[in-house]
Amino acid sequence: MLNNLVSFLGITPPPPLAIDYLVVAGGGGGSSFYGGGGAGGLRSTVTATGGGGSLESALSLALSTNYTVTIGGGGAGGISGTSNSTGGSNSVFSTITSTGGGPGVQNTMNKADGAGGSGGGGRANGSGADNDGGTGTANQGRAGGNGVNNGTIFLAGGGGGALNAGSNGGAGAGGNGGSGVAVSITGSSVTYAGGGGAGGAFVSGATPTPGSGGSGGGGNAANPLGNAGTANRGGGGGASSSIVANVGDASLIGGAGGSGIAVLRYPAVYTITIGAGLTGSTATDGSNKVTTITAGTGNVSWAI
Repeated sequence: MLNNLVSFLGITPPPPLAIDYLVVAGGGGGSSFYGGGGAGGLRSTVTATGGGGSLESALSLALSTNYTVTIGGGGAGGISGTSNSTGGSNSVFSTITSTGGGPGVQNTMNKADGAGGSGGGGRANGSGADNDGGTGTANQGRAGGNGVNNGTIFLAGGGGGALNAGSNGGAGAGGNGGSGVAVSITGSSVTYAGGGGAGGAFVSGATPTPGSGGSGGGGNAANPLGNAGTANRGGGGGASSSIVANVGDASLIGGAGGSGIAVLRYPAVYTITIGAGLTGSTATDGSNKVTTITAGTGNVSWAI
């Protein structure tokens, strides 16, 4: 009705309030000398989305209406003999929820515990399917890699990324984290949601090679402290790595997962209000505005 009226008066109506989005959840924490953390789930309407899925559709929203945004935090790294790694938290924009990354699986966990947006890497102190990585979420991320245990060697799987699964442990090294997805919603290409590198241990005392984090913010595994995933990329935390398999060594600590992010792109004629509780900024990119929200929980709304 409004568009018919403005057309009758010779006024060009505004474009629809269609919101393109990138929503990345927090990455999972890396384990203590086993699986790397899985990347946070990634959902996008621009360039590519996670898990090899088809691009999602822009949201058609109403003016002067509040829509919820939540930026998921990264999971905690595991501490050997003390606590398990934990998964990342979900990120939300309106009806879109991206699932937090799965934690790197360690000695007291199993494959099911490592499920997430992308799956955490598998442990290496079991046998067969006990060492499998956690599963990813369809259209958000990939599975974690599998660990290997031959009695004298323990090499865990890398955390899954939004583009590729984590690699399996083997050949004297923990698995590498899966790579993330490059998205150009901000006007330049940025890679998000890489998996964390895996650790390992040799009972014989030889030093395993720690796995590398995947592109897109995945943390590298390291001895004795795994590296954290990159903040606002949703990267999985890197596992710690050990010279010997000593589950009571509290100095072995996995890296935390990286926090998530939400990026919203919409016609420049509209103005966004970022509510209390959220941290964000807005830039203009040609005929569009791009709002990047990096932390918090709250509401956003649009006006013209």
